[in-house]
This record gives sequence, C-alpha cells and structure tokens, in this order.
Amino acid sequence: MPKTPQPSDLHEWISFEDPTEDRTWVIDATFLLSSWTCIYGRGCQGVLTADATALQQGCCSYGAHFLDKDDVETVRKSSARLTADQWQFRKEAKKLGWLDKDPDSGDDVTRVHEGACIFLNRPGFGRGAGCALHVGALDAGERPMDWKPDVCWQLPIRLEEHTDSHGHVTSTVREWKRRDWGDAGEEFHWWCTNDQSAFVGSKRVFEEMKDEISELVEPHIYPLIVDQLKAFVKRRAKAVALPHPAVRRKKD
Repeated sequence: MPKTPQPSDLHEWISFEDPTEDRTWVIDATFLLSSWTCIYGRGCQGVLTADATALQQGCCSYGAHFLDKDDVETVRKSSARLTADQWQFRKEAKKLGWLDKDPDSGDDVTRVHEGACIFLNRPGFGRGAGCALHVGALDAGERPMDWKPDVCWQLPIRLEEHTDSHGHVTSTVREWKRRDWGDAGEEFHWWCTNDQSAFVGSKRVFEEMKDEISELVEPHIYPLIVDQLKAFVKRRAKAVALPHPAVRRKKD
C-alpha cells in the first residue's frame, strides 16, 4: 500500500489566551525551539537570484522597508551618531540621503547604493563587512536592535495580527517565509530558514532572540511563551498529546 504523502513544511503550534486583553497568541513552536541562528559572514548565501556568498550582503541587498515614522526617526537619530570609521558610505549618504522611496509601493526605504543598502559596509572596509548601524551600536555599548530599522532586527521572526468581526485579536509569531518577501521571495537562490546550514546555533531561537521577541510581543508575554514552550517540550518527551481544554476542565 503506497504511503500517504507528508507535508513538506510541517510545524507544531501552541496557542494561549492573553491574560490582559482580548487576544490569542499563536506560537510557531517548531521554529522557536529550533537551533536557527544568523550565519552572516559564515556561509550566508544572501537573497539574490544566485549564490552571493562572496558579496557578504546577507539580506541587505535591498533597501529596508520602514514600518512607520517612528521607525524612520530611530534610524535618523542613530545614523547621525555614526562616524566615517564605522560607516563606509557616510559621505555618500550625506550627499544623496540615506532615505528613499520604493518605486512600487511608495514606502520609505533605506537607499540602495552600489548594489545594496547604503548602511552595509562591504568586504575590504576597515571595520569589515556588515551593517554600519550594528557596528555603531556595539561601539556605543547599546543594542543593535535599538539602532536599526524594525524589519532588520525582527528577521527571521514575523508577527502577524488579525482582528475578527468581534474585535478579538489573534497574534501569530512565526518564522519569516519566502512568501513574506512577496513575489521576489520565490526568486531568491537561498533563504536561511529553508537551509539546514543555518540551524547550527548553540541556543534555541526563543533564547537567542529573547530581546527581539520581547520587543515584538511585549515583555510580559515573553515569559508566558517560554513557559508554554518548556511545557510543550515535556509533553513531547512523554509522547502525550495535550487534551483539549474542554476535556481538561472536566477533570478539574
């Protein structure tokens, strides 16, 4: 008898109710418990249509899209603190401006200069390849996520929110898929959450990206996510499925 085809991207999920508001949290347990880690400069092939490992552009080949005016203001303030030693294209940014408009969506984006984000220092630069905002933050003893566009520190975690007709909000925390880049995502030669070479971290995603997740979901929700993930691991170790809440209440 032929085997039933299995889904190629099977994930397990956890959901729980927010204790402070009319909201349900849905968590991608498979990804948050995985060993994914950013391998920029350590085998990252980038997001172009061919292997671009040598370029060391990571996911910075395109301008970063800003979420709102506050997001733009964050980068305006942090970029003003960068020195020529930290930012390869500081002089060019002063002349051209580091903020641009996406021609298709009209969104505010970081300018693309010489084939990648203007904040990306290229191989051969004195401080090495990588984000100038990241370098500046570390030099200042601050968190890089407080200096960068929101999308840059959120990747590859995505928060989606849906409000139903009764006003109840469902917030989903999951991995960033190719589809989240739009049609262009399907053209990428490589995407890190699709390749086992990026699943080499010494910590699980929910531990390594504690600050990022806390910022996305609000600090009081992060401990709840951790508790639920740990409980999930214990249940899986015992190979016992969690009974439906209605069944559990019957036993209380």
